[in-house]
Amino acid sequence: MNARQDQVEMTAAEPQIEGSGLGRAVVALVRRDLRVALRRSGDTLQPLGFFVIVTTLFPLALQPEASLLRDIAPAALWVGALLASLLALDLLFREDAQDGTLEQLALCGQPLASLVLAKTAVHWLLTGLPLVLVAPLAALALAVPPAAVPAVLAALVLGSVTLSLIGAVGAGLTMGMRRNGSLLAILVLPLVVPVLIFGARATAFAISGEAVAAPLYLLGAMAVLAVTLAPFAVAAAVRIGLE
Repeated sequence: MNARQDQVEMTAAEPQIEGSGLGRAVVALVRRDLRVALRRSGDTLQPLGFFVIVTTLFPLALQPEASLLRDIAPAALWVGALLASLLALDLLFREDAQDGTLEQLALCGQPLASLVLAKTAVHWLLTGLPLVLVAPLAALALAVPPAAVPAVLAALVLGSVTLSLIGAVGAGLTMGMRRNGSLLAILVLPLVVPVLIFGARATAFAISGEAVAAPLYLLGAMAVLAVTLAPFAVAAAVRIGLE
């Protein structure tokens, strides 16, 4: 029933996409994806719940010593964020490929790279942004000093954007496969290791009171590179998956 409703919505929006400029096409696609996500709130909230569970289990499993929790905080926060982002990637393109939505997007006459970038942005708004918003509570639970929280959030914003864009490439390559979660993880994990390393390093520097500019600059550079190049790679992956 949901797949049929999604197809009806996309069919209704398709003439507007074909007969309008790129900006209106992106707006129509974003509104459609947001409506679909609101009907599937369980799938949307699953990565956020996973992140909260992973980060809150560490204080419960270890001795309640602030120094020990601060030492593991960078690893706990970033491993939780990475795994939560992977958990949400499976549904990024798969159902749209099954109901024909992606094929309509590829044939609507608008740049596919811009349209898949819009879909990835919606994915980040629904998964990455809630994770960033709840991260201060997880950080404080891990005994992160309040003064370090802004730098931790900045690193998570930059890192989560890059994770979503790189993950979208893997999601596009595996969207036509059943039970593609394992293959998706194998494709994406080697590419996101630098994000994990520099994100954890920025968090560790912030906790210890050291300057965090260097790792944040590197995270920012990776985010800019991902925004610049990943949409074209995602569009190519989607076209391959549709053939």
